[in-house]
This record gives sequence, C-alpha cells and structure tokens, in this order.
Amino acid sequence: MWRNKNIWILLTGEFIAGLGLWLGIIGDLEFMQEKVPSDFLKSLLMTIGLLAGLAFGPYAGRLTDRSSKKNVMLIAGLVRIISVVFMLIAITTGSIWWMVLFLILLQISVAFYFPALQATLPLVVAEKDLLQLNGIHMNVSTLSRIIGTALGGFLLVVLPLSFLYIGSLVTYVGLFILTFFLDINENKAIKLEKQPLEKAGFKQVFPIINGVPIVFMTLLITIVPTLFLGGFNLMVINISEIQGNTAIKGWVYAAEGISFMIGALLIRKINNQLSPYVVLFGSSFVIGLSQLLLYFAANPLVTVFVFLLFGFSVGSFFPTAATIFQTQVPKDFHGRFFSFRNMLDRVTYQIVLLLSGFLLDFMGLQLMCVAFGSLSIFMTAIFYGRNRNNRFGTTLEQKQDVF
Repeated sequence: MWRNKNIWILLTGEFIAGLGLWLGIIGDLEFMQEKVPSDFLKSLLMTIGLLAGLAFGPYAGRLTDRSSKKNVMLIAGLVRIISVVFMLIAITTGSIWWMVLFLILLQISVAFYFPALQATLPLVVAEKDLLQLNGIHMNVSTLSRIIGTALGGFLLVVLPLSFLYIGSLVTYVGLFILTFFLDINENKAIKLEKQPLEKAGFKQVFPIINGVPIVFMTLLITIVPTLFLGGFNLMVINISEIQGNTAIKGWVYAAEGISFMIGALLIRKINNQLSPYVVLFGSSFVIGLSQLLLYFAANPLVTVFVFLLFGFSVGSFFPTAATIFQTQVPKDFHGRFFSFRNMLDRVTYQIVLLLSGFLLDFMGLQLMCVAFGSLSIFMTAIFYGRNRNNRFGTTLEQKQDVF
C-alpha cells in the first residue's frame, strides 16, 4: 500500500489542506467574537455557508460519478483558493457580509471535494486495506487540526488576523498543485450518453441504502456524533468563558485531537476483536456519556478528560463507518452516495448548530450538554434495541475479513 504514490499525495494533501482549514477556523472564531456578540447569531452565520453547500450537493454527487474525480477535486480546490480572497476583504473592511461570501464559496467547494475524495480512496487501495487507510487518513486530518489550531492561536498573538488567512491561501494552493500529480485508474465503463447527468440523481441511491441494512443503520447512528460536533466550536468558546481561561481552548483541541488519533490508530485491532456493529454502538454510547459529563465543564481536568473520551470514541466510530460505506455501496454509486451522505450530515449539522446557538443563549452550556447527552444515549439505546436481532448483525460478523 505504501508504495502507491496516490496514497502519499492524498495524505500529504489532506495534511496541508487541514492546516489551512484550521487556521481559517481559528480566524473565523476570532473575527466573529469581535463582531458578533450572540452565540445564536454566530450559528446563523455559519449556517448560511452550510446552506449553500447543501444546495449544490445533488449536482456534486452526479458530477463525481459521471466525471473524473481528479478534475472535480481540482475545480473544488480552485474555488477554495478564491474564497480566501473574500475573507481578506472582510478583514480589511470589517464587514460581516464579505465573510458570509467567503463561507458560501468555501462550503460549495467542500460539497464537491468531499464526495470526490471519498470515492477516490477505494480506487487507490485494495478493500482489505481500506479500514487502515481510512484510519490513517483521519489521523492525518486530526494531526493537521492539532498543529493548525496551535499555530493559529500562536499567530493571533504575534501577527494580525489577516496572516492566518494568508497561511490558509498558501496551503490551499499547495493542495491544488499536489492534486495535479494524482494518477487514478477510474472506471470509464458508464458513458454520459447512456445516462444524462441531470437524471443520474439520488433516486438510484435510495434503493441501495434500503437494501443494505448496515448502510441505513450507520447513516442513522451518525446523528449521535453530530450532536456533539455541530456545536463543538461554540462549546469551546463557552467553556473558555466559564473557566475564564483562554488557554483551555488549546488544551481541549489538543486532547480531543490526540485521543482521536489513538482511536483511529487502534481501530484495526479493535475491529479484529469486536464486530463493527459493537464498535459503532459502543462508540455512540461513550459519545453521549461524554456530553453528559460536560455538566462539570467548570472543572478544567474534567473538561480535558471529556474531550479525551470523545476523541477516542469518534476516532473509532468514523473510520468504521467510512469503511462500511465504501465496501457495502457499489463503486459506481460512490459519488452520489457520498454526496447524499454529505448533504445529510450538513442538514443535521446545520440543525444542531442553530439549536446549539439558541440553547447556549437560552439555558447555558451545562444544561444544553445534559440535554444533548441524554438524547444521544436514548437514540443509541433505541437503535440498538431495534437492530439487535436484525440479520445484518450476523452479516457483519461474517464479513469481518473486509475490515
């Protein structure tokens, strides 16, 4: 696997792009903290960008299945580069509306890039290596997040805000150049003339989802980590304010990131001992428990422990879920399926983001986390109870060799 140059290009690209992304996110939080006093208004601003990405989701999936995935990633990369220019204008003018335009273009680029990337991974390795590659890919992403957030916090102290986005621009250009060197053997068997682009939509994906119970269940249970992740940045800001300590932001991001990497590194060994079915439900339960523990967010030690617990859980959850999708959904439908999944994640994320902003203003962090944690554990119990005796539980055990 490691002799394949495409893997090194994708992993290196993920790392440098992740640095740019998290430099930008730290910059976004700083800009909004200065310009927008309300958590709910902050969540509304973030939602506008997500809505734009959601609108382009169906077309992105169709285009990914019908076109070169490399070309789709290149176009998305170019849009991402252009978006940063608008954020630099926002900083210069102090205008929130330029930031909104930046968020819209950035999320549109993500709507195209994510399905193309997820559809590319199964094309560069054998199925038996997919779980390992997914874990490593997510670890690289997490490492870039740890370094990016730490670097972003440092740069905010010593340099003007605009330098964070200049750093993002440089990394996005690097990713764009690296993508040119990808050499992917894509399936060219299906021609555009046989199935017009505008008709190759999600309707063909729904029967596949309904026909493979493990795919349907995994899509549903992904809601649980989204309940935590949707308001993640807003929660970090609130934890910092509750404790009166800005340094806790860095500790929280670092704890969650390092723990995520450990979980993703150990996921293959975990799946050798337990079925993916057990991994998904076990991780989901621990995610809900970690939310409940944030009731004690005033205590720095408990806070760091919570994010260590959460990080390990999602580090086990997401590589397992990604491998299930990549192996159980036919490759000809990967673009549309991952675009649909991306849209579903965005809708859920958007709802959670808005709800988090509202609840943080209305009841505060601690009560909100109790509500979300209770809901997560309740949903996990319901999903587990409904699916415990279903056939796919046995099917997963039989297909353990895929992982």
